[in-house]
Amino acid sequence: MSAPDSTTASTASHQNYRRSLGTISLTAVGLGSIIGSGWLFGAERAARLAGPASIVAWVIGAAVALTIALTYSELGSMFPKAGGMVRYGQYSHGSLAGYLAAWANWIAIVSVIPGEATASVQYMSSWDFGWAKDLYDGQELSVSGVALASVLLVGYFALNWFAITLFAKTNTAITVFKVVVPTLTAGALLLAHFDTAHFTDHGGFAPNGWSAVFTAVAVSGIVWAFNGFQSPLNLAAEARNPGKSLPKAVIGSILISLVIYVALQVAFLGAIPAADLSGGWGSLGYTSPLADLSIAWGLNWLALLLYADAFVSPSGTGMIYAATTSRMIHGVQENGHLPSLFGRVDPKTGIPRPALLLNLLIAFLFLAVFRGWGSLAEIVSVATVISYITGPVAVMALRRLAPELPRPVRLRAMPVIAPVAMVFGSLVLYWARWPLTGKVILLMAAGLPIWAWYELRKPFAELKPHLKAGAWMVAYLFVMAAVSWAGSADFGGHGYLPEGWDLLIVAAIGLAFYQWGVASAWANPSLAAVKAELAAEAADADEDPAGATRLPHQAGETSRV
Repeated sequence: MSAPDSTTASTASHQNYRRSLGTISLTAVGLGSIIGSGWLFGAERAARLAGPASIVAWVIGAAVALTIALTYSELGSMFPKAGGMVRYGQYSHGSLAGYLAAWANWIAIVSVIPGEATASVQYMSSWDFGWAKDLYDGQELSVSGVALASVLLVGYFALNWFAITLFAKTNTAITVFKVVVPTLTAGALLLAHFDTAHFTDHGGFAPNGWSAVFTAVAVSGIVWAFNGFQSPLNLAAEARNPGKSLPKAVIGSILISLVIYVALQVAFLGAIPAADLSGGWGSLGYTSPLADLSIAWGLNWLALLLYADAFVSPSGTGMIYAATTSRMIHGVQENGHLPSLFGRVDPKTGIPRPALLLNLLIAFLFLAVFRGWGSLAEIVSVATVISYITGPVAVMALRRLAPELPRPVRLRAMPVIAPVAMVFGSLVLYWARWPLTGKVILLMAAGLPIWAWYELRKPFAELKPHLKAGAWMVAYLFVMAAVSWAGSADFGGHGYLPEGWDLLIVAAIGLAFYQWGVASAWANPSLAAVKAELAAEAADADEDPAGATRLPHQAGETSRV
């Protein structure tokens, strides 16, 4: 059975959410998502690929995330809906583009949850106990490691089962710990040992060339880390004042985490014992990178703290993503592509419990198939980039289609920011290297049977505008796969596109599909429905004599940046 078509049913479902999250709580959600397992492994994986230039990779990753996040901040403040990231493409382009974007985003986020559990167990495997060492074989988790990670998964979802207020209080406390420990780690390693020769020896600052720096952005966990900016947007239905708090939470969490990640990367580069670089940067192979360096320089207290934080940081992120993915499932259901069961929100707790259970099952599946942090990080990163491309297109398309809708956050520079964000997203997808790009694009196609089950039963006359409006996204994925296959050997391609020109071609492709995407948007039924729902919410608030929680939509407040 598809989603309910009535605005009344949708509104009733959303009224069961509790608007209890303020700017601090939402920023904690963003930071808690960004500072997860990425900081435990990202510095080493980026250094292995790019050497000292990995510092630049983090800056590029943050710039990409910030540019794309700005487009979603305007959309999130316009539509403060649960699972917002899976809805915007549906509002602007209808079911096909909306479904592909939602599928990519859901795959990217739900696979983070087992990734966080894997990270915790992988760090535990370096404990000096026989049973601990048996958890991980250097490439993937053992059977006992998978069992322990499964226990952690159950814990993540259990903390989300009861109430959003419990989640917020728990997450804020965990986030404070997660910010303090990485900061302390960077400072302690910088003071313990800092070898400046590492930045010039062993091949120089960029030993594998700048193509390796770009690849590090895409697959070393950098995109994985900064992808956490979207968590506040997926909790928009529970924000007290989404127009003001969402952009502050999204942008603030990216900038704060950038400072932390760069400090950690610099400290890691300087603290590596010279003997460990005898085979070059690519020879690095730590099981628990930061803890191993701490032990090497006699910082046993820091190693113990890191082992503890290897549970706290990934677990905090896993808990957040368990919350946000359940809201995403609710959003997909309201888009009409899942049974109505997954749109139910418990009226007492404000928790979408059936969606929580579905995501727990999918997390178990990912854990069984992908047992190493690195393999999960690569898939998450590429799927994330694919899901990003709808934001820049949708934000400008909706300015054309629905100029009358209040925009609590309206960015004056959006006509420039949006196409730049599309170019950045296309470049990161290309940098991920063939054949990984092709594999993940194939994974996107694997979700189409679900779309077909709900949509192909409709009369063709009704389906045709959805197909026409979504054709740009389907074509984009095929073209990007072909360009990745034919691209420079530096990015895993067959070398048919010369180095340098390949990046210009990808940028031009991004701009061309941006123009096509914006032009193909149409005033589809989902957009009409959400307009009616927002109008109904505003009318209800105006009639409430007690002065219910006021949204910027209702008050006409607009923040122009």
